Amino acid sequence: MAYATFSTPTSDRYFEDYEVGATYELGDYALTEAEIVDFARRFDPQRFHVDRAAAAESPYGGIIASGWHTASAMMRLMVDHFVSANAGLGSPGLDEIRWLKPVRPGAKLTVRVTVLDKRRSQSKPDRGLFFHKVEVVDATGDTVMTVRGAGMVRLREPTPALRIIE
Repeated sequence: MAYATFSTPTSDRYFEDYEVGATYELGDYALTEAEIVDFARRFDPQRFHVDRAAAAESPYGGIIASGWHTASAMMRLMVDHFVSANAGLGSPGLDEIRWLKPVRPGAKLTVRVTVLDKRRSQSKPDRGLFFHKVEVVDATGDTVMTVRGAGMVRLREPTPALRIIE
């Protein structure tokens, strides 16, 4: 698959730069066992995330990352390589988050984002929304996580408000 590239860096990216249908590969990461256990102790202390012996006896057969940890690492790559640093306005939310396969310590994960649609805001002419699907894929090509979401971002050149002249 050929991946799209942005013609602008995140520091100069606006609504107009997000191309519908384009898929961007954002890089990869791997979570160490220590990172997995630390995150889970703080935020998701289930036995298969924090206790090696208990995890070995679980259906997973060993330590696995919390899905929320996988999502947090994905978000880091989104912020570093996809979200506009200067014009980003956050997100109204996520839909359809799915954790499809356990993530084990050291697994190399790659993040891909496809822009599904976008529209200008009707109520706020200085911004628009884009809708995207994110896939987190392991080194064997298996998808371990998917999520759909939306991002709000300023327009490079906002549409001026219409004035009625009588």
